[in-house]
Amino acid sequence: MKVTVYDLCKSEGFTPVTVSDSGREISGVYIGDLLSWVMGKAQSGDAWITIMSNINTLAVAALTDVACVILAEGVTLEPDILKAAADKEINIVSTELSAYDAALHLSKHI
Repeated sequence: MKVTVYDLCKSEGFTPVTVSDSGREISGVYIGDLLSWVMGKAQSGDAWITIMSNINTLAVAALTDVACVILAEGVTLEPDILKAAADKEINIVSTELSAYDAALHLSKHI
């Protein structure tokens, strides 16, 4: 079954923060907080689960072409970073779940 960012946002426990391409298909999952590591390991189409919320997160998301960034454990974005994410059309989703539990949820659908 193929899952899209839209499908993820409709799942219990996941909330859209800024979504410009809700039809983007999620083809995998990557969990990581060390941005340089994520830059070299995340694949295009992944849902990237992280607790990082600084402006560099957006640069890594754009560079790796992930389908969306999932901010785990209730992490939020500062207003200026939220605006930049919207301007750059980066899909951001939030959840109160841990990175592990968010990945488990996605593993049932990808």
